[in-house]
Amino acid sequence: QVNLLESGGGLVQAGGSPRPLCAASGSTISINDMAWCPQAPGKQRELVATITSGSSTKFADSVKGRFTNSRDNAKNTLYQQMNNLKPEDTGVYYCKADSRRPGVRIDYWGQGTQVTVSS
Repeated sequence: QVNLLESGGGLVQAGGSPRPLCAASGSTISINDMAWCPQAPGKQRELVATITSGSSTKFADSVKGRFTNSRDNAKNTLYQQMNNLKPEDTGVYYCKADSRRPGVRIDYWGQGTQVTVSS
């Protein structure tokens, strides 16, 4: 079992730079990739950033050049630096962890942290 707890969202003005984080606990040794998946009001959750256990990252075009991710494996914490926020970045940002054990792969989700960008 892996538990994920996001924090660090909030209300920010356009152009702001919050840094939400995702703290993992439980069977963290099983975690492989992690990801951020925001869900805007009335829309489906989408994948915008992934980071491997070796800290290789990939970003969706919508956030490329504005968001960066870092991962502290010793603290089991994922960070997302969000820069130059736009109103369309508003949403609940969910953290996802890809847990792998021999023969078993499970995606765990946090409860999300709200990011609201005002124009």
